[in-house]
Amino acid sequence: MPAHLDPRLLRAFLAVAEELHFTRAAARLYVAQQALSRDVRRLERDLGAELFVRTTRQVTLTGDGERLVPYARRALRAQDDLLAAFGQARALLVDLNSPGLGTPRRVLHRARELAPEYELMARYESGLTWAAGEMVAGRLDASFGRFAGLDPALRAGLDHQPVRYEPMAILLPEDHPLAALEAVPLAALAGEVVYAGAGNPRTPEWTDLARRLFDGRGIEVAAPAPLAVGDEEFERVMAKTRTPVLAVVDFPPMPRTVLRPLIDPVPLSPVSLVWRKGLAHPAFDTLRRAAAQVAAEEGWLRRPANGWISAKDSASMGVHN
Repeated sequence: MPAHLDPRLLRAFLAVAEELHFTRAAARLYVAQQALSRDVRRLERDLGAELFVRTTRQVTLTGDGERLVPYARRALRAQDDLLAAFGQARALLVDLNSPGLGTPRRVLHRARELAPEYELMARYESGLTWAAGEMVAGRLDASFGRFAGLDPALRAGLDHQPVRYEPMAILLPEDHPLAALEAVPLAALAGEVVYAGAGNPRTPEWTDLARRLFDGRGIEVAAPAPLAVGDEEFERVMAKTRTPVLAVVDFPPMPRTVLRPLIDPVPLSPVSLVWRKGLAHPAFDTLRRAAAQVAAEEGWLRRPANGWISAKDSASMGVHN
């Protein structure tokens, strides 16, 4: 038994233990698969134990491998804490979906206030489905969005903490007939075609929510279209198509448009903080605490009496008053 274990070997082991796939684990760590396999074999030699059963079709943990997982996580967390104490912890990568969205931005800002000694770096993956793949692969630490809307295979590798029932809104051309209203009843959208990200591989969870909301109300989801990136391009496409866009009340201002809350009922977009299972980082607990603090202060988890939420999302978010 060696006197010391290289933390790199433990990271290699945990990546394979969580992915149960050497190719995905290697991609997650940005190393060659051959190098990853070599590190795992070295750890097995150092410990004198077989950690994985490898076949041509699958990788599974042995009893010793399962026993090592919690020890490896604690050891690596301790190393991260030590490095953080001397200002050397890696950045915690937090996806805010899109620039300007209020809910994730406020949580991240609070976390930075609570733990200024850590680096919490924003990323913008433009959709929880895309971010989930990055989290499972280990290239991203946390994100925000509709957890119940993810594919079950993605959800299996993730965990979440409910943060907000965010009221939904409609983004309209500034000269649209409904733009004169302070709030738009859902019934007033009957006969409209509304853009909700159909065809965007980054946001199928949002399109699914729109379909559930529009079902039986005479509102049609707009056909797939290329994503307009940037304010100038968004303004051009909106002027050309004049298609209303399903959004949330904290959606950032866009040129030549107005944002109106939806009412009768108030549709709610369920927002969770989402992360990869087994995530170990000294700033992560702070991020969760920040989410809970802001949610409590703002009453984000209180559902209005006239609020609408799908049954699937209600079960995922749990019971909150």
